[in-house]
Amino acid sequence: MKKLKERWNVSSNWQLTIIFIVFAITGSTAAYLSKPLTDFLHITKENLSLWLYWPIRLLIIFPAYQVLLVLIGAAFGQFEFFWDFEKKMLDRMKLGFIGKYIDAKLKRNTK
Repeated sequence: MKKLKERWNVSSNWQLTIIFIVFAITGSTAAYLSKPLTDFLHITKENLSLWLYWPIRLLIIFPAYQVLLVLIGAAFGQFEFFWDFEKKMLDRMKLGFIGKYIDAKLKRNTK
């Protein structure tokens, strides 16, 4: 726990607990919401091979998870932590320009 708190720059066990709760809620919510979305798009196990269905469903879950992580994190008062976490993840995926663009928009809107 100590190493994780240092790595994430978290000061208290309470904040770490909230972060774990947000990760759990976000994962469950993204998985739950992907089912109605795939049904709406007529992407079902019945009309697609499982070899196509699951990768497509994961591709739908992934961006939903990213957005939900920041939104749910903000609802729990941890926007800064999750926005920084999201930007690091985007940087690792070579999509850091997205985080920079949103940061520029946020800064422009707060002035």
